[in-house]
Amino acid sequence: MQVAVWDTYVTKKDGSVMHFDIIAPTEIKDTNVIYSYGKDYLKGKGQENQELSAKECSFCHIETVLPQWEADISRKGYTIIEMENCNE
Repeated sequence: MQVAVWDTYVTKKDGSVMHFDIIAPTEIKDTNVIYSYGKDYLKGKGQENQELSAKECSFCHIETVLPQWEADISRKGYTIIEMENCNE
């Protein structure tokens, strides 16, 4: 399976910037769906209502799905790779 990687930078409520990737099947072309995945993730991190649009989230590249991503993608349609400031 090929997946699309969406590079995402969101300003948190404290003003710092969290960086994460949204990983979703390449068939999903609707950016509103991709943004909804990011907003779901932000809600789980206590960062609901933070801006997430084309300014914060853009397509980066396509790669082959990694085994550790498959369960999340099968269950909820996407997975998140946390890069910076996601757990603070």
